[in-house]
Amino acid sequence: MEIVTDADVEATEAADGVHLTQEAAGDRTSVQGFTFEPGAAVPEHRHEHEQAGVVTAGTLTFRIDGEDRLVSAGDSYVIPGGEPHAAVNRGDVPVEGYDVFSPPRLDPDWLEG
Repeated sequence: MEIVTDADVEATEAADGVHLTQEAAGDRTSVQGFTFEPGAAVPEHRHEHEQAGVVTAGTLTFRIDGEDRLVSAGDSYVIPGGEPHAAVNRGDVPVEGYDVFSPPRLDPDWLEG
């Protein structure tokens, strides 16, 4: 078993006000932490990985198929691989949570700085 602690990871600012961490990873999945400051957004993008996540604080607005979908603290979600999606924090408090990717997303673009 591998354990990744907070001291093991360093947040990267992937977009203005969006901080991501590469957490534990195995042969079939990987975990990524996220924090969106108020007003922060990730533009529309897609990746081959299925993305399942949970919001642990705040409310995040996803844009998928031209429709806004709100995901609040305690809610979970799944985005199919290849599905274009965007996300924004329209609230007044930071949004925090975790995403799980399958297959593992070990070298996301945002790690390149």
